[in-house]
Amino acid sequence: MTLVPPAVDVPSFAAMLVIDAARRWKDTWEQGWTRGDVDAVAALYAPSATYRAVAFRKPDQGIAGVREYLRENFEAESEVRCTFAEPIADANSAAVQWWASWIEDGKAVSMVGVTVLRFDDEGLVIDHRDYWNQDEGRIEPYEHW
Repeated sequence: MTLVPPAVDVPSFAAMLVIDAARRWKDTWEQGWTRGDVDAVAALYAPSATYRAVAFRKPDQGIAGVREYLRENFEAESEVRCTFAEPIADANSAAVQWWASWIEDGKAVSMVGVTVLRFDDEGLVIDHRDYWNQDEGRIEPYEHW
């Protein structure tokens, strides 16, 4: 009789790299969004990245598209407050929840969402997809968010 050791759930090397890239993405966005730092956030994306901020709209393509999207939105937003949750990752993708509020056109806006990311071998984002809800006013995260 041959004994087989029980399977051990050990994350793959690729998954560990993805979680590191996702944590870097989270930290950079959390700091960069509040400062409106297009350069810091854009540096997270591969030259050929696809950035889809709205599900039914054509995505922004390449680093130039990412930069333009960020520039347009960061310029329209002031007094940004945001928080990001710990990423959830597998071997080649990650999901990160976030909660934000800001002033736009003189009115407070709150948005909560999830970004789904895929990374290249260098840890740069090659695919960015946002799914979110938005409401008027500054709405703080609920308990245990």
